[in-house]
Amino acid sequence: MLKYKIYLKWILSLVIIFTVVSSVALGELSPKERIYDFANLLTKEEKMELENIANKYSSKRETDLIILTISDSMGKDIIDYTEDFYDEKGLGYDKSHGNTAILTIDMKNGDIYLAGYHKAEKYLDDYRLDIIRDKIAPDLSKGNYYDAFYSFIKTSYKYMGIRPGVNPENILFKFWFQVMVSLGIAGIAVGIMTYNTGGRTTVNAGTYQDHTNSKIISRRDTYLRTDVTKRKKPSNNNNSGGGNSRGGSSGGVSRGGHSHSGSRGKF
Repeated sequence: MLKYKIYLKWILSLVIIFTVVSSVALGELSPKERIYDFANLLTKEEKMELENIANKYSSKRETDLIILTISDSMGKDIIDYTEDFYDEKGLGYDKSHGNTAILTIDMKNGDIYLAGYHKAEKYLDDYRLDIIRDKIAPDLSKGNYYDAFYSFIKTSYKYMGIRPGVNPENILFKFWFQVMVSLGIAGIAVGIMTYNTGGRTTVNAGTYQDHTNSKIISRRDTYLRTDVTKRKKPSNNNNSGGGNSRGGSSGGVSRGGHSHSGSRGKF
């Protein structure tokens, strides 16, 4: 009887250990959901692929990259819907209500809204979200939803690797420009080395000059006056700076008290 109890305890212990290990393994194999396709714009395969891509790039930037599609906003404005979704779901990579960048598509009203919370609010400010929205809107208009969502994830990842306050579309960040500069520098270096490998020139302007007969004619310049003309510099009233100059910025604070950047538009 005693042996039976010992064996029973041993079996129960194995079952508990197996259950815990299985739960951990399943958690690692099944990353949390980041693609909420309630409007059914994606095939099953496309959704799975975007989940994998979002998981990969979210981990690299420690910011959840979320896509939300809806066919019925239940009478809510797209901004209110997005804010409530963030508040109720407790989205965030690092914690509940943490680092999150979210793209919301309202199919019924043809609205697009992008928002950045915490770290994403800093790196994906209104201006950068405006640029991303402009990039993905043409694909959304054509019904290329997978391409638009993929572009959102990749572009958000790229911009979050660039220091805040810097134009992410600056030519200095273009790969082709960096290649051209590298090739140019390499070409100049090779040219200098090639030039220095030749013989040094020993003949100069003084080699054939007769210093006994050459004379310098005396010349004097007299300074009279300087005329200064003043002209009022025209003010630039068109430069309002940041995302607001693009007319699509809509950051704010959710009803749950969470501040965020934002950009809204149509497709």
